[in-house]
Amino acid sequence: MGKKTIYAALLGLGTVGTGVYKVLKKQEDEMEAKLGCNVRIKKVLVRNLEKAAARVEDASILTNSWSEILNDPEISIVMELMGGIEPARTYILDALRAHKNVVSANKDLIAVYGKELLDTAGDNQADFLFEAAVAGGIPIIRPLKQCLAGNHMTEIMGIVNGTTNFILTKMTQEGMEFSDALALATELGYAEADPTADIEGLDAGRKVAILACVGFNSRVVFDDVYTEGITKISAKDIRYAKEMGCDIKLIGMARNTEEGIEAFVCPMLIPSSHPLASVNDSYNAVFVHGDAVEDAMFFGRGAGELPTASAVVGDVFDIARNILAGCNGRIGCTCYKEIPVKQMEDTYHRYFLRMKVDDRSGVLAEMTAVFAKYDVSVEQMIQKETRQEGWAEVVVITAKVREGDFRTAMEELQTRESIRSISSMLRVYGK
Repeated sequence: MGKKTIYAALLGLGTVGTGVYKVLKKQEDEMEAKLGCNVRIKKVLVRNLEKAAARVEDASILTNSWSEILNDPEISIVMELMGGIEPARTYILDALRAHKNVVSANKDLIAVYGKELLDTAGDNQADFLFEAAVAGGIPIIRPLKQCLAGNHMTEIMGIVNGTTNFILTKMTQEGMEFSDALALATELGYAEADPTADIEGLDAGRKVAILACVGFNSRVVFDDVYTEGITKISAKDIRYAKEMGCDIKLIGMARNTEEGIEAFVCPMLIPSSHPLASVNDSYNAVFVHGDAVEDAMFFGRGAGELPTASAVVGDVFDIARNILAGCNGRIGCTCYKEIPVKQMEDTYHRYFLRMKVDDRSGVLAEMTAVFAKYDVSVEQMIQKETRQEGWAEVVVITAKVREGDFRTAMEELQTRESIRSISSMLRVYGK
């Protein structure tokens, strides 16, 4: 008796969609042994049939009609790899309501409408899996939902954008300025023609929202995540950080504190001894802390055709096993708590501050008086350079302080004539 064949549909045949098609083709010979069934792509939804024909072996599987997929009772798995909010959201909801299982890599959609999608999946006893939405080929969603479910997670932090990590690596290792490193990233294909979502921290912010939901069992959406990019980082900042035994990385951070969830993305100084400091080029890594497991790190390729396809196909195989066992919808939405999300101004950090000030007596005393007014304690103050034009460069490292108070102190400092400019203001990682 032949093994069961499970039919799937692919929505989108771009970079990731093509990668999924290739990976499933490579797995054909071993699929029965791995799963106890075969998974076959029956239909691929594309906009341009002629262009897509060159990417598949059999052009008859191509269609530009969503209804042809939705109304096919044989198709039980839909892989949404189109990206964007619409029509992806509508297609996923349609598929779930038709009792089809869905795999998605759509971080933009899940970071905003994740609850709606998961609730709809639960109402229809269908699987909605999205491992590929965060950190590409690195397993992190499933470990948080399953392998680490016995923990109360208190911190999830990571480098979850390969473009910015590549740029910062070049700035660190080769002394490049931001604009030159971005140009190189664009030339090599690491950065899009419009890199805004990457370099302004928006892409990482969407991933932080998803990780916080899964890790802390409470709803966090993209609008809850404070985002700050790397466009103001200079080679000088990186050099000074190195002198202090630190590296600068764009960090996505989610913390579960007694006062609520902290969720933000920003460039941070982290000790060069921290495992994330050695994550370079386009690699990603996610570092988690739980009450039972303590520290664990997940490292690998965070994007790309085949790494992301690896995560998608892993979800497809998981669904196939559930279909055979008759247990789809086994693990749905895990956000059963209602933890408040803190405003960024109510979080506490140490800060790295680089300023140009008048090179005369009394200026440092004036600065420290402003700091004291807002409970900003100075741990270290270094005069780095003096110029004949009458200014000096000062680097300040603060103790932990409430962000809102620190910002107010910065606003007052900028009104003082002795402060010529605040060149950099970066947070310093620390417990």
